[in-house]
Amino acid sequence: MNPVAFTVFGLDIRWYGILISIGMVLGILIAEYNCKYRNVNFDFLTDVIIVAIPIGIIGARLYYVIFQFNEYKGNLIDMFNIRQGGLAIHGGIIFGVLAGYLMARRKKLNFLALADVAAPSIIFAQAMGRWGNFFNQEAHGGEVSKAFISHFPSFIQNGMLIDGSYYNPTFLYESSWNLLVFIFLMFMIRKNKKDGTIFFLYVGLYSLARFFIEGMRTDSLMFFGLRAAQMVSILGMILSIVAVYFINYRKVKKE
Repeated sequence: MNPVAFTVFGLDIRWYGILISIGMVLGILIAEYNCKYRNVNFDFLTDVIIVAIPIGIIGARLYYVIFQFNEYKGNLIDMFNIRQGGLAIHGGIIFGVLAGYLMARRKKLNFLALADVAAPSIIFAQAMGRWGNFFNQEAHGGEVSKAFISHFPSFIQNGMLIDGSYYNPTFLYESSWNLLVFIFLMFMIRKNKKDGTIFFLYVGLYSLARFFIEGMRTDSLMFFGLRAAQMVSILGMILSIVAVYFINYRKVKKE
């Protein structure tokens, strides 16, 4: 599996970066389409996106480096090298959402409406990004048998053949789930008009799958012996359930 798509003036252009970039561009187009369902001005949303995307990338890298600091403390320059992977989606989401929230407050915009418009785009970009992990031969599970991997297309089998052993293509499970969630959210944003519902559905549904898929992976970021992504996923599911309930079902007391 060659992670390099092509070379320009001696610089390797990797599939990882290409797929993430494509996911972002398509995500912005999807967000523009969804603006009408939350009465969001796309120009205002673009201002938020311009800040949230780079902050999210920085957050994704920072989150990863913090948990893997022992690998970088002897070579600090590598902390800034993201071309071979090393972006933690939870860090990207946390920092990106925080940046979006602060921008929305500054411009006096409805943050929850903006978040609803952005949610399908985020999960779609995540689905694309997992294929970047495939080309880097990362974000996979443990060793599996030839009989197990034979159930997958040949290009998946070849990509998961690493140093003579086959590995569980957990990146594929997450990408497929993310795509299904994207379709569901695209349907729900038309049906549910309550601001915040789509975003928190995204948080909960992504967290649900990530909790189980993370248990299969071999490259988990650890926190005191526990898988950090599973801990964050539990918090995400709780937050989602509480938020969706209060947004949609809590009765407002009449004065």
